[in-house]
Amino acid sequence: MDRIFSQKKKPKRKGNNVWLLSGKWCDKKPTILLNSHIDTVKPVHGWTRDPFMPFEESGKLYGLGSNDAGASLIALLHSFFALTSTYQPNNFIWLASCEEEISGQGGVELVLSELPAIDLAIVGEPTGMQPAIAEKGLMVLKGTVYGKSGHSAYNKGINAIYKTIPIINLFQKLQFPLKSNWLGCVKTTITMIHAGIQHNIIPDICEFTVDVRSNEYYTNKQLFEKILNICPCEIIAHSFRLNSSKIDIENPLVKKAKSFGLKPFGSQTLSDQALMNFPSLKIGPGQPSRSHIADEFVYLSEIETAIKLYIHLLDNLIL
Repeated sequence: MDRIFSQKKKPKRKGNNVWLLSGKWCDKKPTILLNSHIDTVKPVHGWTRDPFMPFEESGKLYGLGSNDAGASLIALLHSFFALTSTYQPNNFIWLASCEEEISGQGGVELVLSELPAIDLAIVGEPTGMQPAIAEKGLMVLKGTVYGKSGHSAYNKGINAIYKTIPIINLFQKLQFPLKSNWLGCVKTTITMIHAGIQHNIIPDICEFTVDVRSNEYYTNKQLFEKILNICPCEIIAHSFRLNSSKIDIENPLVKKAKSFGLKPFGSQTLSDQALMNFPSLKIGPGQPSRSHIADEFVYLSEIETAIKLYIHLLDNLIL
């Protein structure tokens, strides 16, 4: 017997994640997830006002996480209320999740098993309300190069930093043959290096971190195995779980977005889409260039526009 609920649903919580289901729920209907994250990065230097206090000026709302991704979170919540107040061919779930900024396992990944089966998701991230139909994955590698310590005044020892230089050059020039029309090439970037304990001791260990951004043609595990075969040092991966994602260009939501004149694109940055095993579209108010900066802000008009557009995209959407 199919369950049909007409009563008002109460919010649920697990860890720091909160979600809400449509009041009129029917198991026969497809389910659409509306998701964005509540956590933020740490405030950078350079803020000219308190990052933890919202401040409105000249149509701008300043504050840490205002652009990434508080604007999306609130716009999706208001859209949820509007859509669930009328008959819809779909169920809706609004989810405010955590740990997106650190790719933690206590966020979306923790909650998905608690939710009904999901057929489609909107992930709210600052995209200027243009639809990101693909996004790059992320893999973080740690490399370790070993040398031999010695006194820096003598020509003895093996300098691990010097041994690392050819490996740095290798990653700088590393290319993989399959290029995505939406996401471009796989990109590998060494972002951190640590070596040495004192100025007069030749370092015997040099550790470095590699940021790997994958396209949809390679899983992170495949890239890791290819890197292992060419890299002449110890390499370990923190995780393989954050793979690239892509939604079919013929998906009804994408087609509806295109009918409104929106332009699909491929996103170079990661979101919780990487943890979703169902079709998802990344779209939200604000601009990615305003994320993680001092005096982060969003225009109030962007939030108002986003609410209207979310509703237009999802109203009576047939999956």
